[in-house]
Amino acid sequence: MFLDFLNDVNGFIWTYIIISVLLGLGLYFSIQTKFVQFRLFGDMFRTLFEKESFSKQKKGTSPFQAFTISTASRVGTGNLGGVATAIAAGGPGAVFWMWVIALLGSATSFIESTLAQVYKIPDKEDGYRGGPAYYMEKGLKNRKLGIAFAIAITFTYGLVFSSVQSNTIRLAFEDSFDIQKWVMAVVLTVLSALVIFGGLKRIARVTQVVVPIMAVIYLIFAFGILLFNLTEIPSLISVIVQNAFGIREIAGGGFGAAIMMGIKRGLFSNEAGMGSAPNAAATAEVSHPVKQGLIQTLGVFTDTIIICSATAFIILLSGDPSEYMNTNLESIQLTQNAFAGHLGEWAGIFVAIAIFLFAFSSIIGNYYYGETNMQFIKNSRLNLNVYRVAVLAMVVFGAMAQMDLVWALADLSMAIMALINLYAITRLMKVLKVVLADYMHKRKTNDKTKFSKKDIEDQSGIEFW
Repeated sequence: MFLDFLNDVNGFIWTYIIISVLLGLGLYFSIQTKFVQFRLFGDMFRTLFEKESFSKQKKGTSPFQAFTISTASRVGTGNLGGVATAIAAGGPGAVFWMWVIALLGSATSFIESTLAQVYKIPDKEDGYRGGPAYYMEKGLKNRKLGIAFAIAITFTYGLVFSSVQSNTIRLAFEDSFDIQKWVMAVVLTVLSALVIFGGLKRIARVTQVVVPIMAVIYLIFAFGILLFNLTEIPSLISVIVQNAFGIREIAGGGFGAAIMMGIKRGLFSNEAGMGSAPNAAATAEVSHPVKQGLIQTLGVFTDTIIICSATAFIILLSGDPSEYMNTNLESIQLTQNAFAGHLGEWAGIFVAIAIFLFAFSSIIGNYYYGETNMQFIKNSRLNLNVYRVAVLAMVVFGAMAQMDLVWALADLSMAIMALINLYAITRLMKVLKVVLADYMHKRKTNDKTKFSKKDIEDQSGIEFW
């Protein structure tokens, strides 16, 4: 009954509101920034390993650490299990719409992460905090809206998304090792507790090691499979595009399912516009806010265009469409089955281990998003500890619950969160354009793009710079 209610609500919100808002604003932001996600692509890589500001100030996290914290949240269930779910429900065409939402959404990600840097504040741990709640309060002068967003992201990421991650890990280990639910619940809860009670620095250290290594290993296997099937890639891309726009899909209702599932799972995976990554972006020590915006834009490309595409191709290359659209396998199990079909049974075990590390790092990253917003509402040690216990409880719930229920909760909560954040960054576009113009001007004059609020006319709400 409750699941049916959630599905009805999600169907209405996503069909009539979210899809048009995400695509429309993504295009609007791209035009307003002159497609910054493409024209400054080279700057993303140069900025990622920039150490000048960080080495002098020794505050906050490095640009690379901020990238890995946000990537820890992005790369996980969405890339392996979410892609499989999208293809199973929406067909190959869903992959095309995942690409669309990533390419347009990368401009959205640039804007929200740049604004997070503009309005960040120093914290008591010799670092920084920021994100949508902060730029709503300081940029829009609307603390109530900031609190509403802080509540939404704390519930969505700290609680609901943590249950999605633990649910996916349980499914993967259930398929490969036949491990009982309660065993995985205990293991995940203990490991999560050890990290989240250690603070942001421990989160940064863990994700800085785990995410890049696992992503590289996963991609090596994925691209190895694609290399052996290289001649089939062009026809595969053709199938994806045809299914995204095909007359047969439109007539049969598959067109809507492809768009719906592609955008849903694309948003879950790359998070562009949801207001999550800006919380990590704000912690970075950079010389100009735009630089962190570019780094987070690179995160969207990495997540969807590279990792999600690799997973999708492997699934689609594993057999006839009927095999992956009419199956009893759930989420990550479909990906495991595809890998095993290409490489042998051991590959399913590898995917189980990979999703464990990916999803576990996502739990860690998700927890931090909730923590920084809990402190925005009220900086209370008691409240923080209550939140930590609630996160661990949701990890247990996810490991034990039905897959459809945790995904339905995730779809609803991230829709609400995205709408609040998109409203805010649309209102703050004037500030973004001024800051971007400042970066472009200084980039041309070779002054190392050092930002100061004195360089712009409207300095209200900007504390740090």
